Amino acid sequence: PNVRVVEGDVLDLALGELAEGPYVLIGNVPYYITTPIIFHALERPRAERAVFLVQREVAERLVAPAGSEAWGALSVNVQALARVEMLFTVSAGSFSPPPKVESAVVRMTPRNDPVISPSEEAGFSRFVIAAFSQRRKQLKSVLRSIASLDTARAIALVERAGLRAEARAETLSVEEFARLYRGVRAE
Repeated sequence: PNVRVVEGDVLDLALGELAEGPYVLIGNVPYYITTPIIFHALERPRAERAVFLVQREVAERLVAPAGSEAWGALSVNVQALARVEMLFTVSAGSFSPPPKVESAVVRMTPRNDPVISPSEEAGFSRFVIAAFSQRRKQLKSVLRSIASLDTARAIALVERAGLRAEARAETLSVEEFARLYRGVRAE
């Protein structure tokens, strides 16, 4: 009585409305649309918990710490809103026919202390994606490009956020990205 199965394209469904109250989301995610599904699952109202079977490399990016090789826009955007845990891996041999990739089960639980506010979510996501699209550039150059700032204003903005102008996007924590984003918004 407490389970409802709905057949349809998950990206076309308003999950929170469909649930009509608190809900848990569980899925074996099609690997080719994993990222859109994860972001859709994080739309408000959010599930109390989401558990997904995903490609192992995606799971590693979701849980990656700042500065690691796997750290990227996906890591920052998801970790700003949710706590993510990789629960266990699933070998390709567990499936028939076996896929060419390993899988993992991840659990996402919305943060009680989200790093960004609901009104900042869309802009923050775009900002983070733009910053990582210039991954090898220093922050002062990234801000010159994505915020149309001259060098002096870009350096001042980065320093006001408590960061070094020579730092690169892949070294920033979620909280540092939020400070930098708020500085750009205030500019």
